Amino acid sequence: MGRYFPAVAAAMVVFLLLSTASHGGRIEPNIKNSEQSFVFNYTLAKAIVEYASAVYMTDLTAMYTWTCSRCNDLTQGFEVRCIIVDVENCLQAFIGVDRNLNAIIVAIRGTQENSVQNWIEDLVWKQVYLNYPNMPDAKVHTGFYSAYNNTLLRPVITNAVRKARKLYGDMSIIVTGHSMGGAMASFCALDLAISLGSDDVHLMTFGQPRIGNAVFASYFAKIVPNTIRVTHEHDIVPHLPPYFSFLRDLTYHHFPREVWEHTVDGNTTFQVCDESGEDPDCCRSVFALFLSASDHLTYMGVDMGADDWSTCRIVMAHSVEQLRSYLTSNIIMSKNPVDVIFVDHSVQIDLSTSS
Repeated sequence: MGRYFPAVAAAMVVFLLLSTASHGGRIEPNIKNSEQSFVFNYTLAKAIVEYASAVYMTDLTAMYTWTCSRCNDLTQGFEVRCIIVDVENCLQAFIGVDRNLNAIIVAIRGTQENSVQNWIEDLVWKQVYLNYPNMPDAKVHTGFYSAYNNTLLRPVITNAVRKARKLYGDMSIIVTGHSMGGAMASFCALDLAISLGSDDVHLMTFGQPRIGNAVFASYFAKIVPNTIRVTHEHDIVPHLPPYFSFLRDLTYHHFPREVWEHTVDGNTTFQVCDESGEDPDCCRSVFALFLSASDHLTYMGVDMGADDWSTCRIVMAHSVEQLRSYLTSNIIMSKNPVDVIFVDHSVQIDLSTSS
């Protein structure tokens, strides 16, 4: 399917989702805005959710060549610049350039080793706070923070983004992810905004959990104002770790702005929520007994699960070997080689193509 975003218009809008785009005949659902100044751009969001879905693919060779089953529709023509695979920590990400959006895309996948049910259980019972550096009284979830900041992701993504901007110019940066990948994408966007400037960094996540307290959410909203958190129907994950309105200063708290995808009178509606981060009329309006894990695995009609739910270390290691074989048998002479960084048991291997 063709792409619908002229580069100039996309450069103005990129990810703020504050204007309408040409829809190319695509039938869009209802958009309900709580504030007239904010207009949700469905078509642009659909392109970003496709990137968040594609990073789940386990076939690294197909990802490298951007020929995977999810590497099509609105993401056709995407130029992969870097692939990161951390087998030990079950993490995966890619960085590349979308010329139609005039943006650098950073997509981070969450863990797949445990079942969704087990991971949700961990969010309920294993909550450990950590003080966020240089933000007084801001506390964050230790596991989510460490998954990004204390692994290969942070240094490699930062370096890849800087290299892409040097090569392509000062493009805007769109960071995305689903589930735990959304939590890590949030820390990534915050880190990049601090180092590169808030105006250059945009975040859109799907079904992400809460990652910090109200003080952190307030800091985050100021440093990364160009943020959208899409939630879906009765998805349980955005409700975790739990939020208690009567203890709002002592509990986890979402940062804004939420866009809630849900069904109203048989029609899909995207409701743009208020600036509180915890709008009681959006996904928080769902009664606890009706929360669902199944709604977590589809966003905007796009599959968000892994294509292979085997133990991630087995899947990732096998996929890396296939990619290594591909690179060995296909000597690629490229002016702008793709970086492929693979880590297994604390051993880093750079499979970058040679120029």
